[in-house]
Amino acid sequence: MTIEIRKITGPTDEARALVAELEQELARHYPPEQRHGLAFASIFQPNIRFFVARRQGAAVGCGGIALCQGFAEVKRMYVRPAARSKGVADALLARLAEEARAAGLTTLRLETGIHQKAAIRFYERYGFGPCEAFAPYAAMSPDSISTSVFMEMGLG
Repeated sequence: MTIEIRKITGPTDEARALVAELEQELARHYPPEQRHGLAFASIFQPNIRFFVARRQGAAVGCGGIALCQGFAEVKRMYVRPAARSKGVADALLARLAEEARAAGLTTLRLETGIHQKAAIRFYERYGFGPCEAFAPYAAMSPDSISTSVFMEMGLG
């Protein structure tokens, strides 16, 4: 089945629902001070590119990148459980990498949590490796990032 990745430039009910599902999933594992996802309203700032993935017309995933000084950061990447292992995450991440390259950036970074084992394995298969905490996380208290995993990959 075809996966359609569509850039959205403003809040939609589908995007809001996807981000809320991601937040519910993360809340089961991490207290609020250890969840560092962008607030929904912040997703639609000029330096963010945000996408919704669809299969058979239904929204099944989302993800974005924040264009930063010298790198892009993956933000709010999520695929609904019923759509996992069907290429949706691959299609989303490929589009995010394409957007980062188009912006002239050569590094893609992310922060995820230690309990997101499947996500970490996915990112490793895609070519991400461990890295040090980067801004803004590097300035956070050790307690607030104690469950964080930082990863990066080159886009060369």
